[in-house]
Amino acid sequence: MSKPLNWRLAAVINGFQDTLAYKSEFFIEFFSSAIVPAVIQLLLWYSMFKLGGAEKVAGQSYGDLIAYTWVSVLFSQVRGGNIDFDLAEMIRSGSLSQYLLRPIGAVEFFFFRGISTKLMVAVICLVVGLAVCPFTELSPLRILGAMVLALIGNLIAYQIGAALAASAFVWEEAYSVLMVKNLVVQLLSGELIPLYLVPENLSWIWKSFPFYLYVFGPTQYALGKWTHQEFIHNIELSFVWILVGWALVHISWKLGIKKYISIGG
Repeated sequence: MSKPLNWRLAAVINGFQDTLAYKSEFFIEFFSSAIVPAVIQLLLWYSMFKLGGAEKVAGQSYGDLIAYTWVSVLFSQVRGGNIDFDLAEMIRSGSLSQYLLRPIGAVEFFFFRGISTKLMVAVICLVVGLAVCPFTELSPLRILGAMVLALIGNLIAYQIGAALAASAFVWEEAYSVLMVKNLVVQLLSGELIPLYLVPENLSWIWKSFPFYLYVFGPTQYALGKWTHQEFIHNIELSFVWILVGWALVHISWKLGIKKYISIGG
């Protein structure tokens, strides 16, 4: 087995061990990050339909929006992570040096270390989604396909985060860039609100970025709102975004590493 492959496996195993070592924190964070936003959305839909008397909002009924909220929870937990913040901190502190000696790049190493947690989350969410299929109109095949798209979205999210983390090579307060990115992603991924609530004349904004592939896209497919052809089209589009993300990471880190100075690393 080659050394790079050994490092990849070691990184994934290390991530699983870290997750299991802090399993109580993992499950508390998992459920709180899943339930709290869902409750806020449910209260919003209740106030609009039950208290406000609305029959439909953006062509969606009360039941449609309730279904979106619950199903989107399965995929919102798969996206993202804070590994880009770890990268930025290691660049800032100089501790990145020790990772530059590994057979695979630091960006790749941290992805494999962090993906283990997201794979565990994806398995939990997939099991939950499949378990409720017999009691709902959800299709197991669509749930599985949607989870695949969500995992691809996680890779794109990491690439964008890693590329932005490279700003720490030239700016000590790179956290600000990553915080703004997180806020934009929460809005344009469909995690906070379904993107069909965005006015049609502004829909080009979220369609111009890959963020909708993280939550909104998987949820639409799982709910049967996307046809299989639309799903395949977006899978193809996601691979284009992966290539774009790879280029962003490669260029930003190649330029940034030239300015890197290890202090106390």
